Amino acid sequence: MIDSRNPLEPNADHSLPPSGQSAPSSQGSSDLYSDLFGHDPAASQRIRPQAVGVTPATMITPPQPHSPLTLDQTGLTLMQICDLVLKQLYLHGSLMGIDFARNARLPFKVIEESLQFLKDEKCIEVASGEIIGSASYRFNLTELGRVRAREAFEQCRYVGPAPVPLDAYVEQCRRQSVSGLDCDPQSLQEAFHDLIIRPNLLEELGPAVCSGKSIFIYGPPGNGKTMIAKGLGAFLNNHGGEIYVPYAIHTENNIVTVFDPTIHRTTDDAELRAGGIGLESMRTMGEAQQRMQKDLPDLRWRRVRRPVVITGGELTLDMLDLRYNKTSNFYTAPLHIKANGGVFLIDDFGRQIVSPRDLLNRWILPLEEGIDFLTLATGKKFSVPFEQLIIFSTNLDPRELVDEAFLRRIRHKIKIGSPSRDLYAEIFEFCCRQRGIEFNPRSVDYLYSTFYDQGKPPRSSDPRDLLEIVRSICRFRKQEVKLSEEIIAEATERFFCQL
Repeated sequence: MIDSRNPLEPNADHSLPPSGQSAPSSQGSSDLYSDLFGHDPAASQRIRPQAVGVTPATMITPPQPHSPLTLDQTGLTLMQICDLVLKQLYLHGSLMGIDFARNARLPFKVIEESLQFLKDEKCIEVASGEIIGSASYRFNLTELGRVRAREAFEQCRYVGPAPVPLDAYVEQCRRQSVSGLDCDPQSLQEAFHDLIIRPNLLEELGPAVCSGKSIFIYGPPGNGKTMIAKGLGAFLNNHGGEIYVPYAIHTENNIVTVFDPTIHRTTDDAELRAGGIGLESMRTMGEAQQRMQKDLPDLRWRRVRRPVVITGGELTLDMLDLRYNKTSNFYTAPLHIKANGGVFLIDDFGRQIVSPRDLLNRWILPLEEGIDFLTLATGKKFSVPFEQLIIFSTNLDPRELVDEAFLRRIRHKIKIGSPSRDLYAEIFEFCCRQRGIEFNPRSVDYLYSTFYDQGKPPRSSDPRDLLEIVRSICRFRKQEVKLSEEIIAEATERFFCQL
């Protein structure tokens, strides 16, 4: 899901630090059940009935983009690559030929053409070099080159891996669509086997995942809707195989960064480190050229787990549009585009700053057609794939949030209601085991006879909350934590009191 930044990787924006720009807020969780009930120290030893005989799902990875061997295959113009070269030299002062290839994530054979052009134009000069070839030459900017580099910076301050063309991104997104996932009862049970859920729930969730369409999860608060939605995210993240995400895309002479190390969990770090090309490992440039001719992956793309982006009440319409920085003159892709190929979860739907109607109107076309339109600062629009499993989770009445036209576009509606008495007792026992408290079935009997059978609906989160109150009372009184009827009565009086 959301992973911490890798110190070995460059910043996601690959630019000079833009002023006044912060990363979009995202949330994630790798410990699903702890979100609702806390950590279970005995989870690794506990085997739930439905997990018996389960084997991991088959990992499916779409074909990887291949490394371009010519300038035409990059989808970029000679001048675009020349601008990247000039900006690299402007920042670093002096670089070897192979350094340009590393920084741009392009084969040196492609970079070499731009270096020769800039040398002929008197923009760069060779400061020193080895006899093994131009990849070992050290280049500096000339005075004319400095002027050209400053002009390039004024147009765009992006100085990262070379972008991929928009049409290549669109094609790759279609190849790794969520709707193509292989989901069966066994693999889904593996993802949910540590969660206590009602019978037959997986029979509702499985077809929703296979469809790759939107899901609406609703029901009263405190019954695990967010937990279940995150469980689906964990299934795609851990069992859905891998996809490829570009560092940046290029369209209409503009650059849009896509790869975000806070969201995209990379799986190719070891390969990149092992496959790095350095002069120290080459005896002749002939060997380097032979390596470049092989069918290598396009290093402008990163291989990642299917992403999971979670947003809640902080979601605004602006977060669904391109973020343009006037200082850097390039764009950052919105959250739902970074979620392409994975899951985009809108938690607490209906409690956002933006009204539900405005939010839903924004997504009527993407949900129907599978494409979204983004607007550049110039006002020009371009289309991008909308290839993700989007999940709406709410505890509000769906009839007050959406109209029939929108509900028709949400293919799967799944209600998460109050737990049955048997399921509630299992959750209560589980929470006791987590906290090292001896489970007393009479506690559940007391709760039902006093509250739940009198009209108050039980919630799956009640055992966790009640046990925390019990433990706090016992700690304050410096007494052993035991589930006596007296202590449960005191805890419920505080927890269920009418305000």
